[in-house]
Amino acid sequence: MSEKKMTALLLKSYEDQTFRKVEMPVPVAGPGEVLVSVKASGVNPIDTKIRTGVAPYAMPELPAVLGTDMAGVVISTGEGVTAFRPGDEVYGLTGGVRGLQGSLAQFAAVDEKLIAIKPANLTMREAAALPLVFLTAWEGLVDHANVREGDRVLVNGGAGGVGHMVVQLAQALGAEVYATASGEKCDLVRQLGATPINYREQTVEQYVQNCTSGKGFDIIYDTVGGDALSSVLGAVKNYGHITSCGAFGEYDITTSSLRSATLSAVFVLLRMLSGEGRSHHGEVLATLTRLVEEGKVKPVVDARHFTLNNALEAHKAVEDASAAIKIVIDVA
Repeated sequence: MSEKKMTALLLKSYEDQTFRKVEMPVPVAGPGEVLVSVKASGVNPIDTKIRTGVAPYAMPELPAVLGTDMAGVVISTGEGVTAFRPGDEVYGLTGGVRGLQGSLAQFAAVDEKLIAIKPANLTMREAAALPLVFLTAWEGLVDHANVREGDRVLVNGGAGGVGHMVVQLAQALGAEVYATASGEKCDLVRQLGATPINYREQTVEQYVQNCTSGKGFDIIYDTVGGDALSSVLGAVKNYGHITSCGAFGEYDITTSSLRSATLSAVFVLLRMLSGEGRSHHGEVLATLTRLVEEGKVKPVVDARHFTLNNALEAHKAVEDASAAIKIVIDVA
């Protein structure tokens, strides 16, 4: 019997940085894995960094199939899998990093611990836009900062991929949410239900006074890093919490230290790369499914449609900042 083949995109060189459309064997679900017919692949900034060779902490050995986020349909299950069965519609942050095949292929064998049943009220495209950004939001806001009802939360960069998830999750958990943005992006923050702060029109000192009577925010979730993170270190209240998914650099934390603030970092790929605690991802995504079906969280997906034929253009839409938050590639 001839070996089953699938269409996939291969990255063969970090210097070339382009995809090659190939036919390759359909993977087999091993113990603890499910074989998924991939319908959509979400594109995140980390995907473009991996493709261009600037993410040494996550880059796979080449040739490799990239694509971190995935939504699709279970085709078969490997030994020991009991939570999923053929026909289930699932989603997750499942591959595209060291040793894990990504979602830019018609099929993928994925660890069952990394997936959950997708929300029934979302399309595959919408579902594929959610896993990485929501998991990143949850890790910082819930796992690290332990957000509570009534907390004043500042989202630094509230109109971005992770930011728009932090805004919605914080509100779903009962927080009072503020988010920095600029220009027309303030309208999106407002539409998501948070109070927008135009950082080009107000200083940090001004909005801390206006929003918290000068006391500072209980929690600051930074999604930007760099100077934007440094600028808000003094906006936290005494004994507050600052968490960041963008803190890749050197910082003078004197301002926050004088407030006895807790600082924590989020690296959402760690569970995938290390293999430790992967089931937490599936559990959080199951919670996300409930929140989406209750109408408390929704993705914002760019209207443009990309396929495996022009996936490089999808990556460039993320790189040139033209994306309306999330770009998705239609695989099927």
